[in-house]
Amino acid sequence: METVELKAGKTTEVIETDRIVVRFSGDSGDGMQLTGMQFSDTAALFGNDISTFPDYPSEIRAPIGTVAGVSGFQVHFGSREIFTSGDEYDVLVAMNAAALKVDLPKLKKGGIIIANSAGFDKKNLNLAQYPDGVNPLEDGTLSNYVLQKVDITKHTKDCLAETGLGMKDIERSKNMFVLGLLFWMFDKPLDHTLKFIEEKFSKKPEIAEANEKTLKAGWAYGENTEFFTTQFKVSAAKLPSGIYRSITGNHATAIGLIAASEKSGLPLFLGSYPITPATDILHELSKYKANGVKTLQAEDEIAGICSAIGASYAGNLGITTTSGPGMALKTEALGLATMLEIPLVVINVQRGGPSTGLPTKTEQADLLMAMHGRHGEAPVAVLAASTPSDCFEMAYEACRISVEHMTPVILLTDGYIANGSEPWMFPTEDQLKPIKVQFLDKPNAENDVLLPYKRDEKLVRPWIKPGTKGLEHRIGGLEKQNETGNVSYDPKNHETMVGLRAAKIAKIADYIPLAKPESGNEKAKLLVLGWGSTSGSIKTAVIESIAEGYDVANIHLKYINPFPKNLGEMLKGYDQVLIPEMNCGQLLELIRSKYMVPAIGFSKVQGLPFTTSELKEKIKQLLKD
Repeated sequence: METVELKAGKTTEVIETDRIVVRFSGDSGDGMQLTGMQFSDTAALFGNDISTFPDYPSEIRAPIGTVAGVSGFQVHFGSREIFTSGDEYDVLVAMNAAALKVDLPKLKKGGIIIANSAGFDKKNLNLAQYPDGVNPLEDGTLSNYVLQKVDITKHTKDCLAETGLGMKDIERSKNMFVLGLLFWMFDKPLDHTLKFIEEKFSKKPEIAEANEKTLKAGWAYGENTEFFTTQFKVSAAKLPSGIYRSITGNHATAIGLIAASEKSGLPLFLGSYPITPATDILHELSKYKANGVKTLQAEDEIAGICSAIGASYAGNLGITTTSGPGMALKTEALGLATMLEIPLVVINVQRGGPSTGLPTKTEQADLLMAMHGRHGEAPVAVLAASTPSDCFEMAYEACRISVEHMTPVILLTDGYIANGSEPWMFPTEDQLKPIKVQFLDKPNAENDVLLPYKRDEKLVRPWIKPGTKGLEHRIGGLEKQNETGNVSYDPKNHETMVGLRAAKIAKIADYIPLAKPESGNEKAKLLVLGWGSTSGSIKTAVIESIAEGYDVANIHLKYINPFPKNLGEMLKGYDQVLIPEMNCGQLLELIRSKYMVPAIGFSKVQGLPFTTSELKEKIKQLLKD
């Protein structure tokens, strides 16, 4: 900690810390998502490790000033490796009374509250359902915190009074005042955001100027106001050397698909219908027309997957994206792709359900649908991404497996990692696994006979482009005769084909990595087994528990159908197996039924990710029993 003189009459205490959690919270029209993203990007560019958690209502314009309308953005940044967005906040920016009411329970005792005092007038207090006459900024209930009351609305209006802008545009700029103030508080430069403003509002120079003025005004307010006497310094993290960018899970997924297209030499086609929280993948891919990427915003979910199947049949890398409700609509066509045995990647960005459920909240409840959600015996490969940056690797891997094993692949992500962000050291082209593509161009049996369902050592049939001379063959949803592909109603043949399709999926296990502990050893007393976006919370909880002397390890699954070949053997090496999931125990059911291991489930279905403290408490409870 050091003290520096900023100007005559004011000294500022500089506190060095290795990590900080900041929560931006306000009405859904207050620009908290944009503010949080700009702050996160700046922290990442400075060299901090980060993890973010956007948290917003499902309504396009939620009720103003109400608890239901609160939109939040949480960023955890530090000088050491960060795996989660944080259990509790160090700093809470509350733009109105409802924001304070929603997020105060997760603010650390002694934490800092920066409250927009204009958002605590009688109207806002009533909308947030505070008792009559009670203002939490004035009644002493916040005495356990460091409260900084700032009339952000007034200062923004004063700053832009002579710009000639309407009141609506002026109101929209107050998030930039907040951002400037936070940049001062955490000693971050304005350059990145100034460049962002210039580019975003290049066609509206008056709006760009207003945002720039307000941003700088927020910084100046922090620097010159007497009661803002503390700055926090968070040094750059010691991450592996390389070129990094801040990336969300959806953007990483899109780039992974493009990389797979380039590496395989296959044109990329995405057929999708917009649905929260998967739509950003469609938006991102639509920017790459110059790279040969074709995107189709279909009229519905069924058209989306069927167009992707058609593209795959024609020799493209066929992709479709969706979330739970759309996944339900795609199942019949997914069965068709399974019967045809052609490549297809289906990306399901999971959200809270059932039905419309919680469109903007996170959940892992589509696992059993991915495994079994089709009529008939229709096995497909199932993968899961674990972090925002891991979405790149698993999207690429889904494409590789789909092409090399001629099968539909379902890739599961979820809202937490799809919208969350972290630094990503992107690979060079030579670091990517090859994707082997081979189209049949001549008959594959004696006497120039074509057998379109003749299988190789992987039990994979050949990929044949339509129109290839001499390789005409029948396709469709009816059962195929083994090898010839002709329509067959023979009972024994149907059983053979069902077995072959299942064996082909099982054989993928020979071509994926073995399971191994990420932390701890192979013979610990307790194994925490997870999948998907629980990765960061589990890893942090296990690392901290090991440091406290507990004998625990964790394995995180990215390959779910098939499981890694050695998983059953590894599970039997632990005294207990704990499976935390944001569902009611779906991986638990699969593990118990396949390996007969008496695993213990730990469920959370609140639309929120696990906290580290929840998992540590469960670990300690099991190891003390």
